[in-house]
Amino acid sequence: MAAPSIVKPLPATDFIMHGTNAETRWEALRDTGSLTPVSKFFVRNHTSTPLLDASSWRLRIHGSGVSRPLSLSLRDLRALPSCSVEAVIECAGNGRSFFISQQGQSVSGTPWQLGAVGNARWRGVSLGLLLRLAGLRSSAVDVLPVGLDAEYVTGGVNLGRVRRPLPVAKALDDVLVAYEMNGAELPVDHGFPARLVVPGWVGIASIKWLGSLEVSASALHSPWGTQYYRLFGPAYPAEGTLVTTQVAKSAFELGWGATVPAGRQVLTGRSWSPDGERRVEVSTDGRTWRRATPVSRGGWTRWQVPWQATPGSHVLRVRADGQPDESPYNTQGYLFGAVVKHPVTVV
Repeated sequence: MAAPSIVKPLPATDFIMHGTNAETRWEALRDTGSLTPVSKFFVRNHTSTPLLDASSWRLRIHGSGVSRPLSLSLRDLRALPSCSVEAVIECAGNGRSFFISQQGQSVSGTPWQLGAVGNARWRGVSLGLLLRLAGLRSSAVDVLPVGLDAEYVTGGVNLGRVRRPLPVAKALDDVLVAYEMNGAELPVDHGFPARLVVPGWVGIASIKWLGSLEVSASALHSPWGTQYYRLFGPAYPAEGTLVTTQVAKSAFELGWGATVPAGRQVLTGRSWSPDGERRVEVSTDGRTWRRATPVSRGGWTRWQVPWQATPGSHVLRVRADGQPDESPYNTQGYLFGAVVKHPVTVV
């Protein structure tokens, strides 16, 4: 059954609920292929999924950084040259709960395990093309995408619509204004009619339900870049450090604390990072590591490794390209990239 803030069904076999957010269960991804089905794709909402009218929707491109402001309908957007990309979308706080359970550190925010991530094939129009059509000025430095979901109120303070600036250099690189997901119309929970897809960057950069793009010749700011999505803590300056790119992670396609039968098993899972994955290794005994065999590559790497499971309690580990044993601490629990200790019981 769907949460009040989310439209699609959220069966307990596929999702763990966190308020307005839905985390994908990793066991639900086994045998689903490289692309995460929309029905199993995690949902991160600040408020509620808006139901927007495609016929009246417009994407406004404006600001001091462009010479020809635009107002594009969905039909206009679809008439432009399109491109597609297979890319992972991942919340900056994915893995946050392990700061607490593995490292004994106090952090704030949604207690995701590793299911605030999904991989899809996105189709749309290059943001760079749109900016050039709008007459991008050489003086432009920032692009501020603004979503059309409800204004976000926290602690009695209205922070306005979700928005977060991108540097023009990234906007011109590989960013997509997407209107399709996995070969079909973008679903409402995932940004219909159009959203940004910012490969390699934390999910907050990929603004859903895109309504406008302000292009500016001066630096732009929002609470999602000053108050949130910054690294605060003893190792960081007082003003914090802006979170941009993600870090490498790996996960088994197993339930947390799963029970499996003794005997020959094939462990499967996925690893992902902004730079791609060259080597994935699995440990089933806490001491030795074996190289996993890649099954497919794309937005992430699917892999497998055989395991002769003996009765008792075990802790499985997987790492991509030497993931560390501990993740640098920050008070809001962003960018957890350490090896996760996955408990299983063999019977």
